[in-house]
Amino acid sequence: MDKKKTTLIWWIAGLLILGGIIGLSVYQKNQPGEFDEFAMCIKDSGAIFYGAFWCPHCQTQKALFGKSADLLPYVECSTPSKSQTKVCNDAGIESYPTWKFSDGTMVTGQQSFQQLADKTKCEIK
Repeated sequence: MDKKKTTLIWWIAGLLILGGIIGLSVYQKNQPGEFDEFAMCIKDSGAIFYGAFWCPHCQTQKALFGKSADLLPYVECSTPSKSQTKVCNDAGIESYPTWKFSDGTMVTGQQSFQQLADKTKCEIK
């Protein structure tokens, strides 16, 4: 086989592999997260999760939910310059993460699924 045909075959193979990788990525992104129902229930309960983009405990809290974290009732409290936003000042947020529940109680620090379920009456699925 000549060099042009070999090069063409490699290009086609590479494009097919790349297309497969992109297709799989799109497919996986469109699948529901493992904790979607739990996260939506937390949101529907009236709970609010206050955090900051630079806060490692906030990132760990989100990581517990995996891709379902996008469904959490998250409020970003930090500006790019790391000062606190007005909404978080007005809510009395002093540390991150802070969870505020519909009964008016607030807890700070990373919460387990069981702690969140107990406060929101949501079932962990």
